[in-house]
Amino acid sequence: MKTILAAAAAVALLSAAPAMAKPSCAKGAALGAVGGHMVGSGHAVAGAAAGCAVGSHERSRADRAAARQQAPQNQQQPAPQPAH
Repeated sequence: MKTILAAAAAVALLSAAPAMAKPSCAKGAALGAVGGHMVGSGHAVAGAAAGCAVGSHERSRADRAAARQQAPQNQQQPAPQPAH
């Protein structure tokens, strides 16, 4: 029964992700807690902490990549030649 509830919670969190602005820590923590709970007693908190850290890291990587893609390319123009 617990497995079914955990799977349903994970599916609900994953399907609700597009509605949230930045679900990095919350989604990672929830999935980590479910995974830690499945591993054994007392591991849900450790899984949540690790999931939050990984989710935040992945979100910041995606944000940096998007910022790099949107930034204008620095195109160097040739220096003007002095007139003789």
